[in-house]
Amino acid sequence: MEGVLQTRGLLSLPSKPKIKAFYPLPQGGLRNRFNSLSSLKPNPFNGVSLSSNGFQKVQGFDTKPQLFGQKKRCFPICKAEAAAAAADGQPLFVEKEQPKFMGIELVTLKKIIPLGAMFFCILFNYTILRDTKDVLVVTAKGSSAEIIPFLKTWVNLPMAIGFMLLYTKLANVLSKEALFYTVILPFIAFFGAFGFVLYPLSNYFHPTAFADKLLNTLGPRFLGPIAILRIWSFCLFYVMAELWGSVVVSVLFWGFANQITTVDEAKRFYPLFGLGANVALIFSGRTVKYFSSLRSSLGPGVDGWAISLKGMMSIVVMMGGAICFFYWWVNRNVALPTRSKKKKVKPNMTTMESLKFLVSSKYIRDLATLVVAYGISINLVEVTWKSKLKAQFPSPNEYSSFMGDFSTATGIATFTMMLLSQWIFDKYGWGAAAKITPTVLLLTGVGFFSLLLFGAPLAPTLAKFGMTPLLAAVYVGAMQNIFSKSAKYSLFDPCKEMAYIPLDEDTKVKGKAAIDVVCNPLGKSGGALIQQFMILTFGSLASSTPYLGGVLLVIVLAWLGAAKSLDGQFTQLRQEEDLEKEMERASLKIPVVSQNENGNGPLSSGSSLNPAEGDSTNASSEPSSPRSL
Repeated sequence: MEGVLQTRGLLSLPSKPKIKAFYPLPQGGLRNRFNSLSSLKPNPFNGVSLSSNGFQKVQGFDTKPQLFGQKKRCFPICKAEAAAAAADGQPLFVEKEQPKFMGIELVTLKKIIPLGAMFFCILFNYTILRDTKDVLVVTAKGSSAEIIPFLKTWVNLPMAIGFMLLYTKLANVLSKEALFYTVILPFIAFFGAFGFVLYPLSNYFHPTAFADKLLNTLGPRFLGPIAILRIWSFCLFYVMAELWGSVVVSVLFWGFANQITTVDEAKRFYPLFGLGANVALIFSGRTVKYFSSLRSSLGPGVDGWAISLKGMMSIVVMMGGAICFFYWWVNRNVALPTRSKKKKVKPNMTTMESLKFLVSSKYIRDLATLVVAYGISINLVEVTWKSKLKAQFPSPNEYSSFMGDFSTATGIATFTMMLLSQWIFDKYGWGAAAKITPTVLLLTGVGFFSLLLFGAPLAPTLAKFGMTPLLAAVYVGAMQNIFSKSAKYSLFDPCKEMAYIPLDEDTKVKGKAAIDVVCNPLGKSGGALIQQFMILTFGSLASSTPYLGGVLLVIVLAWLGAAKSLDGQFTQLRQEEDLEKEMERASLKIPVVSQNENGNGPLSSGSSLNPAEGDSTNASSEPSSPRSL
């Protein structure tokens, strides 16, 4: 048996030996068996050669740790190096620990806190702008809620397409930082100019006389299209407010957030951004309520809405300045994470290719039905509700004050539903969560349209509660919008994204591309097109209310049927996926070779080393249990 050579005493090593990597030749002894097993599982005896009495030899081998950016290779280093480094009191490889605050690294906090503040400011502005745009176009003289379907289809959609084409061109010639400022600063400048210049002077450049002449010639059924020309500056504000939600929130903010955060940080902190968004909704709703209530404190003859608009646009400009400041600070003080150069291949499907793919797969057809049905249903109810809201609150200040309360209630309901959504998924599963949103829309929609169509017989009963049928319809419509939006954000969107998970990669990527290309625009504009047809056919939105209620009922029932069908397919795919994973785990399990008669095999988990008796007498004779790779 070989003698024991210790690292101190008999053999004197230099204090800083040179590191030389080499590969030992394959041998049949115990050392080679340890090295071969090190690739299968972690081993506390990795790189240790044993003598006959169980002590460590000098000629052991250790695996050299991987440096950042290296490919995975095995570089055995002499065990004496580690012993010498430990003797000097210096570890061979030291990783500096990042300072933390409340368990979170300071480097991460430098990203997340400014991002959270940016998101709060952006959504605070969006809530103010969303409430204000409806007040402007619905309560303006010579206009009504009938303008909204025409505005969305013939003004908002072309402007959005044109803006994204321009954004694509600018992205090719500008840096990311310059592109951010180039896009957001015109928004801030326009909203400031509208509050202090365009709205006060709107009576001078709105073609009111020409619009009246057109209305007399074409008839009242063309009130919506003519109103776009009559109040063109208000319509421009409407479009810019809509673009703020799609461009600044979706493109600028989330693009920047994805640029500076890692995947682990995103998993941890992105859900908190969703909760913070609803907090912004609550505070901005209170702000709209405050400025809309200023009219009561002003003297007679003063345009209270103009004063309120100046106050709210001033806050929008200040919040816009804060957004730019946080963006500038992060770019100056936060290092960007390294990214892989490998790009994901995303199919560039045309509209016809998307339609063919949608038709070919039942699973994708059902998922597309969910997306289209939500877009149509929410538009059918929302526009009809806003027309009744104007009838109940004709003054811009009253209308805006109610919208402030509406935004606050929406934020509170969505915040609560987000907290409950995890419990709903865990207790009732995907199918029940997917059916909650259409069920809410169906129940509240039936109540809303019933009050509009059969409100007269209920008038005496409602009078006991101090309400008219119109006011009751406004409140029920508000509840419908609040609960449907909160269910959409907390349940419908997660259900939609979860439905892609069990699909194979080809169907997953192509299906998502098809739904993004066809179904999202179809859902958003489908409701507007239906309303335009009804208005031009029956003369007004009020006359078409019974037919809109029937269309809503058919669409929601189709939505529920698609959700039930998709639930069965989703459950089956999940079961198949779980079964495949179990089979893969079973196929990867291999038995570890037991000891031979010479006792020169791998150490089992239960074996122990006794220096006094050698390594062959106390080794376990039982084979080790199978272990997974």
